[in-house]
Amino acid sequence: MAFEKKIDGETLYHGIIVDVHMDHAELVNGDIVRREVVEHPGGVTVIPVDADGTVWCVRQFRYPFGREMLEVPAGKLERGEEPLPAAERELGEETGLEAGRMVYLGACCTSPGFSTEVLHIYLALELTQGEAHPDENEFLNVERHSLDALTDMVMAGEIDDAKTIIAVLKARRYLEAEGWRKKS
Repeated sequence: MAFEKKIDGETLYHGIIVDVHMDHAELVNGDIVRREVVEHPGGVTVIPVDADGTVWCVRQFRYPFGREMLEVPAGKLERGEEPLPAAERELGEETGLEAGRMVYLGACCTSPGFSTEVLHIYLALELTQGEAHPDENEFLNVERHSLDALTDMVMAGEIDDAKTIIAVLKARRYLEAEGWRKKS
């Protein structure tokens, strides 16, 4: 098995969300290579699905891409924060929803070639509506789409946000295994 051993490293940047490191690592053949690492605290994403198969999504502007994107609610973990309370917090902040049941659908490494970010994915069920309270500088619109429509948008390439793609497909598989067969 290939393993890269860290020799040394330095922090190039301390940011609001991420830190960037430049490391030197030794490969199995003895070569020394540079590795850029973006240290990220991790995050959560939540796919809230009503009993009829309606999914609550958010549309928000994403600065790095210069456009709005349709996504499921998500947010970063605060240092030391557990994923489930963070998922419940983000669900409430972005949609005003509370879930009677949260199902953990697993985690994914978002960009393992350069980032330490791990994203924890939850399916929110048995929803009740409250008042959304987004972060101070967070501007988003809540939209509702059927799970079938979102699946079609994912497969057609109309949704290109990785966390949303994963959440939609994992939630659909979970719900189908549980006997859900709602068609739009």
